[in-house]
Amino acid sequence: MSDIQNPRVKEINISQEMRTSFMDYAMSVIVSRALPDVRDGLKPVHRRVLYAMNELGMTADKAYKKSARIVGEVIGKYHPHGDSAVYETMVRMAQDFNYRHMLVDGHGNFGSIDGDAAAAMRYTEARMSKISMEIVRDINKDTIDYQDNYDGSEREPIVMPARFPNLLVNGASGIAVGMATNIPPHHLGEVIDGVLALSKDADLSIPELMEYIPGPDFPTAGEILGREGIRKAYSTGRGSIIIRAKAEIQEQDNGKTRIVVTELPYQVNKAKLIEKIAELVREKRLEGITDLRDESDRNGMRIVIELRRDVNANVLLNNLYKHTALQTSFGINLLALVDGQPKVLNLKECLYHYLEHQKVVIRRRTMYELKKAEARAHILEGLRIALDHLDEVIALIRNSQTTDIAREGLITTFSLSHEQAQAILDMRLQRLTGLERDKIENEYQELVKLIAELKAILADEEKVLEIIREELLEVKERFADERRTEITIGMNMIEDEDLIPKQNIVITMTHNGYIKRLPIDTYRIQKRGGRGVQGMGTNDGDFVEHLFTTMTHDTILFFTNKGKVYRLKGYEIPELSRTAKGIPIINLLQIEKDEYITAVIPVEEFVDDWHLFFVTKQGVTKRSTLSDFANIRKGGLIAINFREDDELIAVRLTDGDKEMIIGTKKGMAIRFHETDVRSMGRTATGVKGINLQEDDEVIGIGILEEDQDVLIVTENGYGKRTSMEEYRVQSRGGKGIRTCNITERNGNIISLNTVNTDEDLMIITVSGVVIRTSVKEISQMGRNTQGVRVIRLGDGEQVATVAKVAPEDEEDLDNEELENKELENEIIEDSEKEALSDLEEQEDREE
Repeated sequence: MSDIQNPRVKEINISQEMRTSFMDYAMSVIVSRALPDVRDGLKPVHRRVLYAMNELGMTADKAYKKSARIVGEVIGKYHPHGDSAVYETMVRMAQDFNYRHMLVDGHGNFGSIDGDAAAAMRYTEARMSKISMEIVRDINKDTIDYQDNYDGSEREPIVMPARFPNLLVNGASGIAVGMATNIPPHHLGEVIDGVLALSKDADLSIPELMEYIPGPDFPTAGEILGREGIRKAYSTGRGSIIIRAKAEIQEQDNGKTRIVVTELPYQVNKAKLIEKIAELVREKRLEGITDLRDESDRNGMRIVIELRRDVNANVLLNNLYKHTALQTSFGINLLALVDGQPKVLNLKECLYHYLEHQKVVIRRRTMYELKKAEARAHILEGLRIALDHLDEVIALIRNSQTTDIAREGLITTFSLSHEQAQAILDMRLQRLTGLERDKIENEYQELVKLIAELKAILADEEKVLEIIREELLEVKERFADERRTEITIGMNMIEDEDLIPKQNIVITMTHNGYIKRLPIDTYRIQKRGGRGVQGMGTNDGDFVEHLFTTMTHDTILFFTNKGKVYRLKGYEIPELSRTAKGIPIINLLQIEKDEYITAVIPVEEFVDDWHLFFVTKQGVTKRSTLSDFANIRKGGLIAINFREDDELIAVRLTDGDKEMIIGTKKGMAIRFHETDVRSMGRTATGVKGINLQEDDEVIGIGILEEDQDVLIVTENGYGKRTSMEEYRVQSRGGKGIRTCNITERNGNIISLNTVNTDEDLMIITVSGVVIRTSVKEISQMGRNTQGVRVIRLGDGEQVATVAKVAPEDEEDLDNEELENKELENEIIEDSEKEALSDLEEQEDREE
């Protein structure tokens, strides 16, 4: 008989069979191997490793055990694949450069960032990490479902309780059939904050969630350039971000420079990176590197690249970013299993599904505890009945021939359940004492309260959410650390300066430190005179404080309260749209946390004819030639030295022939010619500008121009203008003369400025309220007066700082006016004339 006639042979369509078989295989890989579950962020192999370790008792508080023992348990009971696959998974979970929070605590050689493999599993030891205990927490309280293992001999969890959002915290990567996932690690505290916010407001948008979760946080730190890729990934589930190593250019005593790399992009092999740099040097694609060393140790990473004396370090560093893995892209693909099906998720969906999982976990745990409490209360009710009828119970038991007869007698006589009757029979004689009887009663009353609480939780979802919040906050408090990856502006590689065109630009900077540049043409169409503050979008309570014209190749000096000076070229400030608020200045300058900008000076050319005039809070003044500041590193230089309790208040650019006026908190002012302060070197300390009384300090400085007034504002909201003629010229170093009568009503002076009547003032209160007022609306009065109220303050409110800004024009320029060349020239001319006055800084800004 032929095979066709054999009843065991079935004819099938090979095309249909291939399609069906391939789909079965694909779904098996997708669901059972390659993709994480959105609820616990684990793939099956990770889940099985943690479950096996938990079942073996290899918890964080126990001793380390051989890795081979763990691997054997996993492949023998739950994961019928190769031992190397399981061990490599466990190794990765124990590597601090792969996992943001390691789930396995490894002991021994578990590999390195140089690509070194871990030692064989017979040599290494492991146990669960402390945070992985939160993954399996409450697993024995019926919080999750189980399934049969591969041969039906064991049971394994379908998902873990996962008491923190592991999918985002540690990320995941995997290639399935026809799809792949690549989820970056995130900061534990930020992700928990996002879940908490969503639990309180389910209608939060993704931009609002990004206020809590600004972006990924990689274990190897580094920098993420720009937020656009993050926004796209969080909104659509797919996006790409650029990660850059953290590198610092250092100047050495011998005049040479070197590049020191201390952080690498995520998943970059350090040894291969160094090998690549060496290869580029050998091929002469990178020139100027004299030495390349790996100085990394247990304290951290450190790659040192020594440069020739004639090499532009910035250009070379940009070439390293371009040609090596010092800068890489990370393709985000938020693909995970939702109800067993692969789905691309946005940020909100990731948090939503985790939150829903936690609701289920809490409800199931509460149900488990409720059943347990009710079962115990049921037993205690039986014991209470027995104790209330003790003599009858004892007599019944004594007269019974067997245990079964006694049990049935108890059930019949006292209407007890089988469990209650058995508990009475099992009760020891010592429970009959008075103290023990009180314990039973107290335990019962406590259980009644507990049962009521548990039922209340099950009946109210808000109570469930409150428990989730409390437990998440507990995890955050225990395990959250500092963010490692910095998210910086999305700047492209800076080219050689010769390739950047020379253009007129406008720089605007707000009171809160947001800066940007605009082409001069954009600036012209803003407001008549080119000074309109509407050229920049700002946050509530913020305003444009500095606005000046300069060139792309000009240098802009930034002075800080710590006496340091930083510099940027005009083209290094990002060009943004007319309505953009700008980027934080701290993203461009390497200033410290307690440092803030007190003065901004644009410089076309560093010449000896111009000077910088400094004044500190303690009244120290210094005058230095502008040329002394021609060579400033990106990391900043000391511009003036002073005592630890002093700080730099203001810096003014002068032509060497100005009169200065300095004001103090207690109402004194001194006017002197700037030549009274001799010119000094960059690092000089300076000389006394005003002799301060006890508890007094400098709050402002102004350059006196013709027909200007001296304007002061006090902390209680009083102010006045006084003609400059009322201040006689004195020698520097004196006590000065009174500029305001300080009383309890008006309070100490908070600001002193030299003003024209066509300027405006921004008055900022301690609580952040900003009020704009015209200078001409402030009364002109004599020196020894208290002033008039310029801002009405609430109880306990005070003025924090005052800034001088250009006036707003109400009339927009129309298209016909824009076409008038004469008007354009007038705009530019006015802008350039007023560039110096734009540099007037607020006095004694509070951090």
